[in-house]
Amino acid sequence: MPTVFCERGFNFFFYSNECSPREPVHIHVRKDRAEAKFWLNPVATLAYNRGYDARTLRELRVIVETNRHLIERTWDEFFD
Repeated sequence: MPTVFCERGFNFFFYSNECSPREPVHIHVRKDRAEAKFWLNPVATLAYNRGYDARTLRELRVIVETNRHLIERTWDEFFD
């Protein structure tokens, strides 16, 4: 489960063995017992949410968009 980065106590990561065939680029976000998943393309879109309120999800979406290139680069380096 490679961690891409941490910000404000949130862990941004992806699972290395999540699906076969591999899903498109996405990122999971976890803090405490809450977790969300965002697709990256064409824009950061919520895939699922378990425990975050709407305000936090909006903030997380901005963080994901801001770090899109880092997430994509880390994904590509890991899987290629």
